[in-house]
Amino acid sequence: MVVMLRALTSTIFPRVGAVSWRRYSAAAIPAPNTRPEVHFNKLFINNRWQDAESGKSFPTINPSTGEIICHVAEASEVDVDKAVKAARDAFRLGSPWRRMDASDRGLLLSRLADAIEKDAAYLAELETLDNGKPYAVSYTVDVPNVVKCLRYYAGWADKWEGKTIPIDGNYFCYTRHEPVGVCGQIIPWNFPLLMQAWKLGPALATGNTVVMKVAEQTPLTALYVAHLIQQVGFPEGVVNVLPGMGPTAGAAIARHMDVDKVAFTGSTEVGHLIQQASGGSNLKKVTLELGGKSPNIILSDANLEDAVEQSHFALFFNQGQCCCAGSRTFVHADIYQDFVQRSAERARARVVGNPFDLTTEQGPQVDEEQFQKILGYIKVGKSEGARLMCGGGVASDKGYFIQPTVFGDVQDNMTIAREEIFGPVMQILKFHTLEEVVERANDSKYGLAAAVFTKDLDKANYVSHALRAGTVWINCYDVFGAQAPFGGYKASGNGRELGEYGLDNYTEVKTVTMKVPQKNS
Repeated sequence: MVVMLRALTSTIFPRVGAVSWRRYSAAAIPAPNTRPEVHFNKLFINNRWQDAESGKSFPTINPSTGEIICHVAEASEVDVDKAVKAARDAFRLGSPWRRMDASDRGLLLSRLADAIEKDAAYLAELETLDNGKPYAVSYTVDVPNVVKCLRYYAGWADKWEGKTIPIDGNYFCYTRHEPVGVCGQIIPWNFPLLMQAWKLGPALATGNTVVMKVAEQTPLTALYVAHLIQQVGFPEGVVNVLPGMGPTAGAAIARHMDVDKVAFTGSTEVGHLIQQASGGSNLKKVTLELGGKSPNIILSDANLEDAVEQSHFALFFNQGQCCCAGSRTFVHADIYQDFVQRSAERARARVVGNPFDLTTEQGPQVDEEQFQKILGYIKVGKSEGARLMCGGGVASDKGYFIQPTVFGDVQDNMTIAREEIFGPVMQILKFHTLEEVVERANDSKYGLAAAVFTKDLDKANYVSHALRAGTVWINCYDVFGAQAPFGGYKASGNGRELGEYGLDNYTEVKTVTMKVPQKNS
């Protein structure tokens, strides 16, 4: 997400009347093909398309209808071994990739960005078909930000420099930033294109090779990007893309003795397993971007209209399927009732439906498992005493659509206030003092993101410094840039993605010390 999502969304969905961004100029977006052809459904290993060794495949489902789009080759441990060998061969000393000038690596990344930009409409159509997010979002948010992320890291390829160090004695000392080696990358289904770019950009800019396991729910766009990687001229084995299941292909990557680093975005539960697999194998480097239960704090002096709209966006964007969603909305007691009523009204007005319709704000959840999980959380919320203000049910007779749901009178100890729902379910909690809300906001195993809405700069600074979160937004939400690092505290993960900090995870620092001969006196 390489430009400000909120700013971009406001442009595409300008406010009409009070606080609506549901309508926009369709002229800015090409009419979609609602049935894009699937060109690639096999494993991509060593720049070749191949079936799984087992011959197995799995269906990828259109979440709008529940129907099968196509069957995709299912990688197993044997296929992971093949991909890792290809990546290891591509990384060997003297290989075309290792000999390539850093500036030429950057040029390849730029060419990949150009190719993605050229096929933007098709990739957006395929993303919407396979994931369910509105086509307007796929085309105006996801794909452009993929392009900007890759271009950003293309610029870093020949600028990631070491240092000279003035150590004592007659020595010349310097550091080199060298690639880690073979990087296993496991990406999620909520932002398939974006997460692929977030992982590939820094890894390739710094000269690593990659074995990427893509989510079984959404493999299609990643496989098309693999085709573009081959097309623009990346050497054999540099990038390998495997659709498959987490317990088989994902686990095989995490424990593989020839994988030097693993990067994972997904649930905290799986993050634990990956960390354990690293410890039980070769102590590979691990970066994790995991779950969240992010506090969004609305002080009494906030611009109420704007705070309601941005809090709505913070929770409901991408069908609520965001790790950093503002899923605990803390509202000061003085404005609490008004905020709850306005939030419920905004949620009722949210347009849910066909994601290829350019007026749609919310598409389906990604699959039936998530659909049922979210409905289960809604049921628990009602049973534990939260006040259902709107929604709470199924929004269509087919597909995985859920009504935008708002709960008021939520207490900190309720299940919906502590566990990550990952769906269109807003929880609104009341607070009285600044010190109280900071303590409650930090009382979570997560620490991915947070926000505060206020006109008081002193209060904004106090809250932003006190919150234990990797990203804090002030009077905005979901503002990302390729230049700004993203990652979490506590159980929300370790390491950072994006920005200069994202390069650290993909390099080893080597110190070289050379004796300097002294002229005889």
